[in-house]
Amino acid sequence: MHTQAVRRYTMEVRATTENIPRIRRILAAHLRYWKLDGQVGPVCRAVDELVGNVVRHAEGDKAASVELRWNGRRLIVSVADGDPRLPRLTSAGPARGGLAAVALLSDSWGTCATADGKVIWFSRRVSRAGAAPLTGRVPLSTAGEGRPLPAAL
Repeated sequence: MHTQAVRRYTMEVRATTENIPRIRRILAAHLRYWKLDGQVGPVCRAVDELVGNVVRHAEGDKAASVELRWNGRRLIVSVADGDPRLPRLTSAGPARGGLAAVALLSDSWGTCATADGKVIWFSRRVSRAGAAPLTGRVPLSTAGEGRPLPAAL
């Protein structure tokens, strides 16, 4: 049985307007580290919308959890908060943002209730993620000085 390795990053945040740029920078750094540079713009824009929704609409504690998961083919991003009310997709459109913008920036999205609130997620297919494999590789011992390494690395 072969299982796909998964890269995962989770951060607990206080959902405030002032924290959104910091959250964006941290997520962008992780995506670049995973060689997912092409995903930085759309993922950060969608997370801005989801965290912004927590700021504007969540009642009570504004604590949220943001998670990135990448399995080599699909990037799944989620934002969880403590408000049990599920969001509704309105016809406001991407110019105004919200879930309509998330829907346009993703291949799929959804929301579900949890024991202590809700989670909203979206996913994006990743056709090519740079040269970084999910699992480490042993360096070639036969590659000599000045000799280029094979492109497969």
